[in-house]
Amino acid sequence: MRLHIFSAVTILFLAACADRDMMPIVPTALSVGTAQTVFATTTRAEEPDGTFGFQRSNDLRMMEMTVSIPPDHSPGELSYRHKNPDPTKNFTIADNTDIASIEDLRRRFAREQRENGWPLREVTIFVHGFNSTHPETAYRAAQIAHDVGLPGSLVMYSWPSRGRAFGYAYDLDSMLFARDGLEETIRRVKKAGADRIVLVAHSMGTGLSMEMLRQAEIRTPGWASRTMNGGVILMSPDLDVDLFESQIADLRTVPQPFAIMVSKKDRILNISGRLRGTSTGERLGNISSADRLKDWPVQVIDLTAFDSDAASGHFVAATSPSLIAVLRSAARVNRVFGPVDPSFLSQVLPVNQAVLADSGKLLLERRERSENR
Repeated sequence: MRLHIFSAVTILFLAACADRDMMPIVPTALSVGTAQTVFATTTRAEEPDGTFGFQRSNDLRMMEMTVSIPPDHSPGELSYRHKNPDPTKNFTIADNTDIASIEDLRRRFAREQRENGWPLREVTIFVHGFNSTHPETAYRAAQIAHDVGLPGSLVMYSWPSRGRAFGYAYDLDSMLFARDGLEETIRRVKKAGADRIVLVAHSMGTGLSMEMLRQAEIRTPGWASRTMNGGVILMSPDLDVDLFESQIADLRTVPQPFAIMVSKKDRILNISGRLRGTSTGERLGNISSADRLKDWPVQVIDLTAFDSDAASGHFVAATSPSLIAVLRSAARVNRVFGPVDPSFLSQVLPVNQAVLADSGKLLLERRERSENR
């Protein structure tokens, strides 16, 4: 009897995991919601049913996706269904088209630049974290771009995460496997005419990003700062502090700005640290003191004060409505003054300033001052 129960639970669990890879295309969603273009590259293998799951592939696929954002969407919220999405309530994929070549990608970037009147071809590359499927990454990337107002075209790098809460070990291996794919993604984006590239990574994706920067830098000294000329943003990095310091030490010049968003209330990172045997559960994303990084040209931005209204304590930057309002305001200022500014974050905090426990108050005060001008 116990065996039958175990088998039934296992089947249901596997079915639920499979459902998370489903990516229904609903073209009519565009008549309901707001369209957000998400360019995607992936080292996930395509399954027989056309989905991109957790199996790894050495081939880097490129595609253009159109995500429909529901009309009643509120900043920081992310509502979606893996089956039968309702475009009036859920993020929905309305279109998905393969990109055949770098020249094809160049044309698509040029179209977006022309349609939006951007003076330069800016590209933001988003790298997801642990336990994320291909469609979920598209929804999250679209939500961040829409809510925050990320500069330029949006490219998501979808690496082969297992997409399971118990897939941490698999994801660690996949993260290392995916380094070459991320580097190739950035090289293709550059060849497609990007004038300015911003790299944004979350959670385990920050480890992937740092490993990629390090390996590319070893091959071509100075590559990181020349290519990531719009800066690097690490959100809730699930990364050992000692490891991070060894990685950044290999960069001849650190890209600027280099922002690290942390929160002392990030329970996911606390668990991650304790699983590794540390007594404090400390990771880079919940570092107790920014003084630890004072010798590096980085901005440590403590978002602990925004945790209370965030839907996820492990992704405050994407799920806190009050913080999103601040970041969106900063992005708007950056667009007014043009892309010569190092990053939209530089409008919120000065370069090389470590913001500690009172960061929330500081950010809000700066927002109020800018709105009263």
